[in-house]
Amino acid sequence: MKVVYTDVLVIGGGLAGLRMAIAAKRRGHDAIILSLVPPKRSHSKAAQGGMQASLGNVIKGQGDNEDVHFEDTVRGSDWGADQAVVRMFVNTAPKAVRELAAWGVPWSRVRRGDRTVIINGQKVTITERDEAHGTVAQRDFGGTKKWRTCYVSDGTGHAMLQAVGDQAIGSGIPVHERAEALALIHDGGRCYGAVVRDLIDGELTAYVAKATAIATGGAGRLYRVTTNAVICEGIGHALALESGAAALGNMEAVQFHPTGIFPAGILVTEGCRGDGGLLKDADGHRFMPDYEPEKKELASRDVVSRRMEEHIRKGKGVKSRFGDHIWLDITLLGEKHIKTNLREVFEICHYFLGVDPTKDLVAVRPAQHYTMGGVRTKPNGESPTLKGLFAAGEAACWDMHGFNRLGGNSVAETVVAGMIVGEFIADFCDDPANEFDLPTGLVREFVGREQAKLDALVASRGTEDASALKARMQEIMTAKVGIFRTGRDLEEAVAELSQLLARSRNIGLRTPSPGANPELVTAYRVQKMLKLALTVAFGALTRTESRGAHFREDFPRRDDAQWLKRTLATWKEGESMPTLNYEALDVAKMELPPGWRGYGAKDYVDHPDTARRQAEVDALKQQYAGDRFALQRALLPYEDLLPARLRGRNERIDEPFTGTGRAA
Repeated sequence: MKVVYTDVLVIGGGLAGLRMAIAAKRRGHDAIILSLVPPKRSHSKAAQGGMQASLGNVIKGQGDNEDVHFEDTVRGSDWGADQAVVRMFVNTAPKAVRELAAWGVPWSRVRRGDRTVIINGQKVTITERDEAHGTVAQRDFGGTKKWRTCYVSDGTGHAMLQAVGDQAIGSGIPVHERAEALALIHDGGRCYGAVVRDLIDGELTAYVAKATAIATGGAGRLYRVTTNAVICEGIGHALALESGAAALGNMEAVQFHPTGIFPAGILVTEGCRGDGGLLKDADGHRFMPDYEPEKKELASRDVVSRRMEEHIRKGKGVKSRFGDHIWLDITLLGEKHIKTNLREVFEICHYFLGVDPTKDLVAVRPAQHYTMGGVRTKPNGESPTLKGLFAAGEAACWDMHGFNRLGGNSVAETVVAGMIVGEFIADFCDDPANEFDLPTGLVREFVGREQAKLDALVASRGTEDASALKARMQEIMTAKVGIFRTGRDLEEAVAELSQLLARSRNIGLRTPSPGANPELVTAYRVQKMLKLALTVAFGALTRTESRGAHFREDFPRRDDAQWLKRTLATWKEGESMPTLNYEALDVAKMELPPGWRGYGAKDYVDHPDTARRQAEVDALKQQYAGDRFALQRALLPYEDLLPARLRGRNERIDEPFTGTGRAA
């Protein structure tokens, strides 16, 4: 039995995983990163439009601050987010942008003077301030009151991943590529690492660590049409789920991005609409103002996706041999803008659709994009039920997104959560109370168990085809657990997914090789993916309300009285279905009590504590009028939840620091 020892084991080599490892390493702890692919090929690289941080540099972002970003994020989440965690995030995001700038991210910058932008389909001239010249620029994104999204043309994720990856290399952090975690090693109360398979030779190795962190990204490949990379299969989620000890939070919360190119589903950034692009139907009519007259194309993503599908249902979609779609029109932005600020969009349209977006309309339709659910953690990123297990990024339910995330908050979360959770991982490793003596028998048991599963698959004479099971799962999830959901569809989905899970125990391989064998990899992954798909579908069936991206046509109202709570899913060994429990959100501690999001009708069921809490909030606003910092502390103290080095205020042009280092 081969065993590798380290202080910190990070499963996943994208932005969140890299940033956590860097934080731990800089505090003197050895870290090892496991990655399916070279880290600079991680799906983090696909982020296009930018990351949100309330810098307030551009004139259309003037007046932005943590309070505005906080409110946008909570409203965007449809009040499903942990508001203390949102506060931690919005306070740290500006620090993260500036750190990344110091690390070499070439952020697009503000230029003083007049410039022409497209707002509401019209050319408008705005004037940037002299004092903003050379600072990091922001663009408009959906669901925000201010222009807040910092960007590098439309290759933001690419630039960020290059810079953070170089920092990891400079810190001497080893990355074990083509290595896949199969199971967490634990005793039911403490995590000790993972059993890992080498994808090249098939050898199993036990990685034993004081702290283990999951940063494997999303689970988009549960669906047929997704913007996610082929490696985003939710395996990190499944590792936690199959432990039986850690819980997954809000797995029914799945976001669909409005503009996946049709039919491929490849993402074109929200920056297209943020920069002024329009959505049009088969008649060339711009239809979003008919549904959302205030925010139009820049309503929250869940809202825009539903409005697009509603419009298609009305027969207004553009017909094609692949099905109906909507047009995205960015021609009004001009060739120079597109080839400078949206150059990746230009190339995607050129190579995958054969169109020139400077002249032609782009065929788009909503595609699965983001998994709001993940490994449930405390604000410090640690599982509340499995000591020593941490998670960050899309694989985590930290929970700053609730039931819908805002564009630009995801790639921001990777580095912000990586900064914060990485510091807490280092604290965990520093604490003598977290030292352990691990019996080798426990390690041998987990390695032997996983080897036995692989041997059984290789030796199986089963009749089921793993790829066929996976394809059918993706069809079910797309058709029945999508943008619009009904009890009947979800019941059918749960029933058929359960059958597929049972059938997956009878998979046979045409190539029974234990080494580099893609068929074997598909076989053991699809069993995990089916459990995850069942968790999503069962959670959606059980939640009899609509909230954010979870929309039940048979229960179209948000019901705070019954459902202002977080879903927690666990899967005990030997069981055929997940166990669901719920974690109530405490309205009495909310800085922003539940209310109307700003979209559609004001049709929701209030929580019984909302009115009382709103009255308390209103009284505090009156008491602390003129001092937003004192008001915030009175409403929701959170700074003690942050690592000490990340506390403190953020400087802006309109909020300069005084000689004492405090914002004036």
